[in-house]
Amino acid sequence: MSAVVTSPVAGPALGVPADPAPLVPDVRRLAILRANGLGDLVVAEPALAAVRAAYPDAEITLLGQPHHEALLAGRPSPVDRVVTVPPVPGVRVGPGPDAPAEVVEAWAARQRAHGYDLAIQMHGGGGNSNPLVARLGARVTAGTAAPGAPRLDRWVPYTPYQHDTLRWNELAAAVGARTPRIEPRIAVTEADLAASRAVVPETDDPLVVVHPGATDARRCYPEERLGAVAAGLEGARVVVVGGASESDRVAAVARGYAAVRGHEPETTVGGLGLPGLVGLLARSRLMIGNDSGPRHVAGAVGTPTVAVFTYANLADVAPLTRVWHRVLVSWHGGCRVCGRRVLEGWCGHQESATHDVPVADVHEAAQDLWEQTSP
Repeated sequence: MSAVVTSPVAGPALGVPADPAPLVPDVRRLAILRANGLGDLVVAEPALAAVRAAYPDAEITLLGQPHHEALLAGRPSPVDRVVTVPPVPGVRVGPGPDAPAEVVEAWAARQRAHGYDLAIQMHGGGGNSNPLVARLGARVTAGTAAPGAPRLDRWVPYTPYQHDTLRWNELAAAVGARTPRIEPRIAVTEADLAASRAVVPETDDPLVVVHPGATDARRCYPEERLGAVAAGLEGARVVVVGGASESDRVAAVARGYAAVRGHEPETTVGGLGLPGLVGLLARSRLMIGNDSGPRHVAGAVGTPTVAVFTYANLADVAPLTRVWHRVLVSWHGGCRVCGRRVLEGWCGHQESATHDVPVADVHEAAQDLWEQTSP
């Protein structure tokens, strides 16, 4: 087993580790556990790319979710294949019951049979995810560890309020990867662009995409306000997008836009798919929305973004640069029904906790970036 590695030495800028730990020798098959949201995968992309560069001949398996496979299929990426993780208690994401113990064990047995040489936990604090990674039978394991969590062979501390990109870059350094990049990247393919044009045809007008959704409803800025902000951008062709479950949010954005413009913008609900969304965001001059997977995708394909965040997510997933990204923050972050703050736990109202951010501030940020991106 490899020696335990604590937090790597911080480099001179942006917390990038200066001196990676030694590489793990003779790695042919490598697994990375990152089985959470779409945006979570995107913010970890610099670390994934660094691991790919450090182990160029290894087969890299992402232990992830079906939406990760949908995003990465047919696209150049650091990952060779995606294996879906069942809803493991304490590791699971999404609705539905936990997987029975025998289902989890059967899944772990299949992974052990695949013969990983190195398994890396990039999923969380390690209380439940590190034991799962240990069950994969890899020759060497690595992962973050919060206080009280079991430690893998190589580990770095997991502490609150560290940005995820930097956190996973530190972990990549613990397995020998050099991590010079902090901006996530997603390759855009011709298939992405074609899929987007099939739903949103090309015109000469510059596109602005508004996405009003988020996995957590508390992160959703009031939709009518997003519509009003988009309506204030002169010369923009506004397209409001959402998944199949976001039709009400999309309609509310359209109403806010129409209240200013006198007509509704273009909308599409559930018709793009992930490739089409990637292509549409890549074609756009600006994306307006919330702390969501599509916002992360927009940034990773090079599209400027304006987004509203709660104070709880500012530190760990907001964009790290500000030339092409504007971040508006709800410092209270309380439910607009009961006032309960997001770090105080779930209240169940499924209402915005960013409503206290003045719409004038969001409009100013969008207008500033719109003018900055104009030819």
